[in-house]
Amino acid sequence: MRHLRFSLFVAFFSSLFVASAVFAQTPALALKLSRDFGYGGFNGDIQGTFSMHDTGPADLARVVFYIDSTAIGEDTQAPFAVQFVTDNYPTGQHEMYAVGYSSNGHEYQSNVVTADFVTAAEGNRATMRIVIPVLAVVVLAILASVLFPLLFGRKVKNLPPGTPRQYPLGGAICPRCGRPFAVHLWGMKLGIGRLDRCPYCGRWGFVRYASLDQLRAAEREELEGERAQVPEMTEEEKLKKDLDNSKYQE
Repeated sequence: MRHLRFSLFVAFFSSLFVASAVFAQTPALALKLSRDFGYGGFNGDIQGTFSMHDTGPADLARVVFYIDSTAIGEDTQAPFAVQFVTDNYPTGQHEMYAVGYSSNGHEYQSNVVTADFVTAAEGNRATMRIVIPVLAVVVLAILASVLFPLLFGRKVKNLPPGTPRQYPLGGAICPRCGRPFAVHLWGMKLGIGRLDRCPYCGRWGFVRYASLDQLRAAEREELEGERAQVPEMTEEEKLKKDLDNSKYQE
């Protein structure tokens, strides 16, 4: 029992020592770098207009910001920040940090952020290396969304008018043939509508999303329109039909 108490005592004070060491290593000021305009690469290369932001204790009254050993500005009001332009400094690796002062004169040191300042030409070239592949993917996606249905899309010819349909991605009403259809995954969204292909008339066009009530009403209207297209029988045709029907009556 005595050995157990001693072990617990040692473990307790060891945890206090580890916690105090961790807190001692954590900087009182937290410095972050943000891009306002320009290039910020994945490998630490930056070019353009950037800002340093600092957060710290509640009694923080003033923060001085540094690039290497040169103070570039200070801020006396929260949120503490300063803006700088990389072109105003030599190219190469630079260290950025801040020193804060409390209202009673206590000094706080921030973490150090390291970055490589590059020229505008280097930044532009690096930006294009990122932008061009992204644009290529976007263009290919747009072309695929247009060419795929043109090459593989087929008209729906065997769906009777008035048939209830499912609209998993939403539905629209074709402005040309007036028939409702489920929008396609490969259609291209444009604001409140989309560029899509009607599976009945086969034409492309800009269509707006319709509510389920509007789609059901359009289904009923296409059935009524189909019925209206059937010509009404003349009196002679009605008489002939009655005579034909009478043959099967007892």
